[in-house]
Amino acid sequence: MKAFVISHAGGPEQLQLKDVTTPKVRAGWSLVKIKGFGINRSEIFTRLGYSPVIFPRILGIEGVGVIAESTDPTRLPQGQKVVSLMHGMGREFDGSYAQYALLPNNNIYPVTTHLSWPELAAIPETYFTAYGSLLAMKIQQANSLLIRAATSGVGIAAMKLAKAMNPTINTTGSTRSKNKLAQLKAVGFDQSILDSNRYLQTKSHFDSILELVGPATLVNSLQLLNSGGILCNTGELGGMDDPKWTMNNFDPFKIPSGAYLTIFSSDTVNEKTFNDLIGLIDRHHINVKPTKVFDFAHTPNAQAALDHPDSFGKVVVLT
Repeated sequence: MKAFVISHAGGPEQLQLKDVTTPKVRAGWSLVKIKGFGINRSEIFTRLGYSPVIFPRILGIEGVGVIAESTDPTRLPQGQKVVSLMHGMGREFDGSYAQYALLPNNNIYPVTTHLSWPELAAIPETYFTAYGSLLAMKIQQANSLLIRAATSGVGIAAMKLAKAMNPTINTTGSTRSKNKLAQLKAVGFDQSILDSNRYLQTKSHFDSILELVGPATLVNSLQLLNSGGILCNTGELGGMDDPKWTMNNFDPFKIPSGAYLTIFSSDTVNEKTFNDLIGLIDRHHINVKPTKVFDFAHTPNAQAALDHPDSFGKVVVLT
């Protein structure tokens, strides 16, 4: 099979298209024919050498496709449409940047949907991360939502899902680019605000805040949280050249009195919750079309596109 293999940290050119042996099924694992996958910032971090991943490796923390060979034919029959994400995919074992991926059965989720492959490929990591974060923030009880780093795929997904889950909620998105303020409103945000030198240019306060920049801006975001509100720290988009994973000397009294700080990780994914998400998307006819679609041969270009300053929304690859 064809696969993009990375052997050394570096730029997109380190993703090398190679002929590799198609994996053989083994007990508890099944072979998925990959139809598409999303590109994620964490994969760029890995490619740059910021993740504890041993090379050579086939990257890809998410993928969609059909079962090619199964060791669980009752739950995962051959030809079944499936999705997979996280739980070591593309990190501890080879991932989706390939024509086939051998995956643990408990990390393969059968789905029933009429979505096209590009649409389905846009969902797993991005929409599940957004959905889980919104559940953690109890979004159905909120009147207002701020999404920091809103031009990201997760940011846009969270806005769309929030409006489906709570139709009266008022949504605000932030961006570091003045040129993207109008884009945010065009895709559905009620307001957009500028993030200047990691400080939001607003005096407004919010019931819910989705922090996608990460520890680099967490304290500033907390200052805009209403009493009784919830901030969910989910992303780490604070700087590709200097990712900030932790906070030194964090003062818990920076959390406003009566407010709450939580986190979300998509490693908590399970079949029921993922299919709840698919059902929400189907019932509300949420537009999940990716912003950019690349063919498999141009996977390095897809990573470069996501990493470009003009990037907006989700980037996917079809195999």
